[in-house]
Amino acid sequence: MNTPLLYRLLDTDPAAGPAELLHRARAGRHLPHLVLSALAGDGVRMGEAARAELGRARERVARYARLAAGLTRSTGVRAIRGLPLAGCYPAGLFRPLDTLDLVAPDEAALWQAVIRLVTDHPVEHIDVSLLGERPHHTAVTLHWPAEDPLADPWYRVHVSTAALPGDGRSVPVRPFLVADEQVECLIALAESRLGGPGLPPGPLDLLDIAALAGRPFEAAETAEVVAAYRLAPEVACLLDHAAQHVALGPLAAVRAALAPELAAEHRRRGGAPTVRRVPARHGALLRRTVIRHSWGEARLLGHTPDTSLLLTPVADYLLAPAAGASPATRTAALDALHHWDSLC
Repeated sequence: MNTPLLYRLLDTDPAAGPAELLHRARAGRHLPHLVLSALAGDGVRMGEAARAELGRARERVARYARLAAGLTRSTGVRAIRGLPLAGCYPAGLFRPLDTLDLVAPDEAALWQAVIRLVTDHPVEHIDVSLLGERPHHTAVTLHWPAEDPLADPWYRVHVSTAALPGDGRSVPVRPFLVADEQVECLIALAESRLGGPGLPPGPLDLLDIAALAGRPFEAAETAEVVAAYRLAPEVACLLDHAAQHVALGPLAAVRAALAPELAAEHRRRGGAPTVRRVPARHGALLRRTVIRHSWGEARLLGHTPDTSLLLTPVADYLLAPAAGASPATRTAALDALHHWDSLC
């Protein structure tokens, strides 16, 4: 985990110097901040603009960490994926963090966290999705602008009752993720590749593996946990790609221990009965509401054969087919909400 590794991963000639490395990094969304932190650690001279950019990025992650800690204490949600991964990086090397991912133990805790965020921050957009069917899981993503919304990405907090959403087909939703932190991070990295187009890992994925390679792993136990979460093929593929670029350390033994699990998982997926893919149902915002503090869960109301109304503690949504809803359907949905209001 050093600057020469960044030069290799970003296919940059070290002779071209740090300015070219940073230029290459800007092709990736948040890699510039990681490169800037590495260059700062090397003592490379940088001007006020670069120092300010790195400082804002560090403050973003520090704010996410404070948010996560406060929400854990008050609601029981906890951080997964990016924030714990950032904690695995060597001191001084900054892992960028676009989204704060949180998992809630149940729907009541999820809405408590959402209400807290809406109350404490200038949230402008709230996206809601339902995953799976009977029982479904809920995912909410909240967005609000950074202090300089032209220069920096908006804050984005994703809260879900499903730690691992699966692919809606052969790998189911796994609501709970319970393992040692570094094993959870490895599982979360693999889950992000589930059902994807099979592209090789990007530079940030490889750097994440390099960071995890500095942590202790018990090979047999880790392989057993990965297999239990149905991700043996994804972890094996990720480690195989990473081995071409970084030292795997204790993860090499994990990869070897996974070998007997691969055939079993492929058989499980191939031999599973054909299941209808259940896509996530995304809510189209109808209206923000005053906060319904007394609600512990959302209410799903039938509207038409193809649509439903989702009433939540912070806003009301129309759930419609993937093609979307016509203006007439939205108008009818709002009329139905007004009628519901009159009955309450």
